Amino acid sequence: MDRSMDRPRILIADDNQQNVELLEAHLAGLDCEILTASNGEETLRAVEEHRPDLVLLDVMMPKLSGFEVCKRIRAEAATRDTLILMVTALNEPADFERGVQAGTDDFLTKPVNKLELLCRVKSLLRVRHLKTQLERTLAYLAEVESASRSSTAVQ
Repeated sequence: MDRSMDRPRILIADDNQQNVELLEAHLAGLDCEILTASNGEETLRAVEEHRPDLVLLDVMMPKLSGFEVCKRIRAEAATRDTLILMVTALNEPADFERGVQAGTDDFLTKPVNKLELLCRVKSLLRVRHLKTQLERTLAYLAEVESASRSSTAVQ
């Protein structure tokens, strides 16, 4: 099935149910599918199984930290391009550095501001959409070029 025509899929990964509910409420106006996970291991399984377009990833979670989850997502070829927005109460420069080293695409500091969340989510989803369009265009051009070479070689 072609996922590009589907609504964007967002995975909210946070062990605090109130945080999950708040993020879901903030995202309710977006035309997207929302999935949830409550610890690092669940998050990795959900990413593998559902291939979300974007993960809103809490840093401090049981079983595996958000930093470790992010590293593992980036380490797998099948999930490497998943967009990750770390949502954290941590706000020290060293924490942001760890997130960048783990491979996050962006940060959002708790308590989450609804407008800031929506702007970042929309921006990241737009990047995902444009990347998908670019990949399709490049694949099409490669096919056209290949067909052109084949027809030229036959003549």
